[in-house]
Amino acid sequence: MPPTLASLVHHSALKLTVRAGEDRLDVPVRWAHVSELADPVPYMEGGELLLITALKLDAEDPQAMRKYVKRLVGAGVVGLGFAVGVNYDEIPKALVDAAEHEGLPLLEVPRRTPFLAISKAVSAAIAADQYRAVTAGFAAQRELTRQALNAGPEGLLTALAAQVDGWAALYDASGAVVATAPEWAGRRAARLTAEVERLRERPAPASSVVGGPDNEDRVELHSLGTGRRPRAALAVGTASALGTAERYAVHSAIALLTLTTERSRSLHAAEQRVGAAVLRMLLAGQPDHARAVAGDLYGRLLDAPFRMVVADAGGELLAGLTEAVESAAARAGEAVLVVPEGERLVVLAADGGAAVAACAEYAATREAARAVREQAAAEPDDLVVGLSAPSGPIAAAAAYKQAEQALSVARRRGRTLVEHDQLASGSVLPLLADDAVKAFADGLLRALYEHDATGRGDLVASLRAWLSRHGQWDAAAADLGVHRHTLRYRMRRVEEILGRSLDDPDVRMELWLALKATSAE
Repeated sequence: MPPTLASLVHHSALKLTVRAGEDRLDVPVRWAHVSELADPVPYMEGGELLLITALKLDAEDPQAMRKYVKRLVGAGVVGLGFAVGVNYDEIPKALVDAAEHEGLPLLEVPRRTPFLAISKAVSAAIAADQYRAVTAGFAAQRELTRQALNAGPEGLLTALAAQVDGWAALYDASGAVVATAPEWAGRRAARLTAEVERLRERPAPASSVVGGPDNEDRVELHSLGTGRRPRAALAVGTASALGTAERYAVHSAIALLTLTTERSRSLHAAEQRVGAAVLRMLLAGQPDHARAVAGDLYGRLLDAPFRMVVADAGGELLAGLTEAVESAAARAGEAVLVVPEGERLVVLAADGGAAVAACAEYAATREAARAVREQAAAEPDDLVVGLSAPSGPIAAAAAYKQAEQALSVARRRGRTLVEHDQLASGSVLPLLADDAVKAFADGLLRALYEHDATGRGDLVASLRAWLSRHGQWDAAAADLGVHRHTLRYRMRRVEEILGRSLDDPDVRMELWLALKATSAE
């Protein structure tokens, strides 16, 4: 502990006597300062024991002493030492009364005790306290290191919470709580995720101090990682501000967790290389080889139905999607295979699992943000995601193709995410809105529209009615209100103008789709 007025009074060599403020002697003393100025306040920082002989003070004037003492208290001076036998044989009553009134401890310093002795005693006590703090800090560092090596981040958090007499929590790259110590701190840590998210927006290293949930405690937040975007965060909650020893412990924990995080990044990069090899083998139709390479790392993923995800976007958006998917999988204890391919990301995740749900949630968030930006006439982001149907290792290549098809449809429709199942369960007609399809339809039917524009017949309407009746002459003619021979004549004219035979089912299909595409405009 730092020196206090009480420890100085109990110092046998100083022979100090308390004349006022006996109930406030437990206040820490930051320094002992000698000043004979009538107003030393401009030179005070707070926490000092001021030593005087009243050389320039009228210490017997009650009004002057009340004003003098009040200013000292306002400046944060914790005690006043008055040397007797120099200018005054005893402390004047006016000064004693003023100190009592303001609650300022007043110490009588005997003539045989030089001010220098008091300054040395304070300095020695401060140095001893700092040495104890440094020693305790090194001991804490050794304990934290031992726990980190033997019990991982969870053990380190437990040791840190004990060192600071509070609680500690570790957050992952997405801002979700990974571990807490003690366990009861989980709910407190979870309520700070918004603060952690704001911290993660700042380049590492970054820190902030916030009031705990419901003002229960004081919480320090520290980002972890050496990159531009923090990989994790540490929260430390205590009842009051950290002391020197506790500060050493927190800094040691930050260093150890940062090393762990950076090591995890190297391992993660190696895992991604293994994952890329597994993916190539699956797409090449070699599931057995893929299983052998995957081993325990991705083996469980290949034992159950999975989804293939193909995402296309810029680097920042893909990094955000990667964090969301990997963090969700880690929290759920799922295996997930994530392979970056330039501005494209391929994900293999368990069907119905947390990683697929996180992917959909992230895409929904981006789509909502896109809608807001488009209303504000801002540039929309270009995140596009395709999701395959549930599949297995043998059909991995087909699942990849499904994801690419869904990605292509999402891009054409201006959507952020499309599932391949949605394409099969929906209608093909919305796909005809594609500009390329419309251009084909216009080119195919242009000659018929130009013919009808001359007033020489209604070939387009006749063709539509005939195709809708599957080539049944009487039914189609009745729909048009003409004789069936008239309809036969019109269909021959269609064949002559287009140079195609209506007996060919492919021609009939193309004409029907072209009519649908032009009518959708």
